[in-house]
Amino acid sequence: MPRPPRCLLALLLLLAPAAAAQEVPASPLAQEFPAWLESYRAAAEARGLRREWLDAALAGTGFQPRVVALDRNQPDEAGRRNVFADYLARQLTPERVARGTSMAAIHGTSLARATATSGVPAGILLGIWGMESSYGAVTGGFDIVSALASLAFDGRRAGLFTAELDAAVRMVGEGRAARQDMRGSWAGAMGQPQFLPSSYLRFAVDGDGDGRVDIWTSVPDTLASIGNYLKQNGWQPGLTWGVRTVVPPGFDRAQVANPDRPTSCIRPLERHSRFLPASEWRRLGFQPVGAPWPADTVEMSLVEPDGPGTAAFLTTRNYRAIMTYNCSNFYTLSVALLGDALSGPR
Repeated sequence: MPRPPRCLLALLLLLAPAAAAQEVPASPLAQEFPAWLESYRAAAEARGLRREWLDAALAGTGFQPRVVALDRNQPDEAGRRNVFADYLARQLTPERVARGTSMAAIHGTSLARATATSGVPAGILLGIWGMESSYGAVTGGFDIVSALASLAFDGRRAGLFTAELDAAVRMVGEGRAARQDMRGSWAGAMGQPQFLPSSYLRFAVDGDGDGRVDIWTSVPDTLASIGNYLKQNGWQPGLTWGVRTVVPPGFDRAQVANPDRPTSCIRPLERHSRFLPASEWRRLGFQPVGAPWPADTVEMSLVEPDGPGTAAFLTTRNYRAIMTYNCSNFYTLSVALLGDALSGPR
């Protein structure tokens, strides 16, 4: 939810339910889609995708105007005030925590195995699983190939979605997934971890040892794949994601401002200070809330998701690893705090 973040698109899915309920009129673009699909086939074959793969993956593919409408009608965050506390209240519900606790008990062996392999704590694995698909209960019902083809054809982000369509063709062509199983969100995210096709090819792994990588129905594969994703994107074993903190009265944030403007994930990372050792934050008067300090040498960045004077967190490099799943402070903090709730008091 990288490269593009796999994860960029999981956030779009969270924002879409109201639009999804609206009827979408027939689009005149549908008449142009077959010709585009033929041109895509020719270009994809030139890129090295086999003709038989394309035949298998593109069978039954059609233009989906509803998908294009959802993509074009994302809420404009610049026009309204989004408050982290409100978002967190919608995500960190008693029901989600209770179900996560139940899933932890049922799938304890798979969680332990995924943690041992990846170094990612069970709480974080559960946090992402819970946020992405409500522990496998909500995975989406769109035909992934048609959705990706429609978005690539629309052209607003043609490069991103053409690459994902190529990856979906490879998945089907190589026998990694049956064509009829390629279902998920309108934005192309699939299965219980909501991986884009490119992320499936790069990060999905076999967690139950049956020789298949099934992120749709296999919980062991789902948990192992989430762990592998974070491991490959910089998760450091034995390191927390961060802690809540209280900013000292009168603290001058200019002294910790990041002098380098981010070049990707720009708006969320603009809420981050530069990294300083935990010992320096302690010297500046910060104190963790409900958790101990990490080692003095651990680098931490101050994150205030709603800006100065609101909720504040000191976050480690592992927080940035979670952000590669979905480039959003709201999402990342919700995963981390859900993980804390499922792990018990620290």
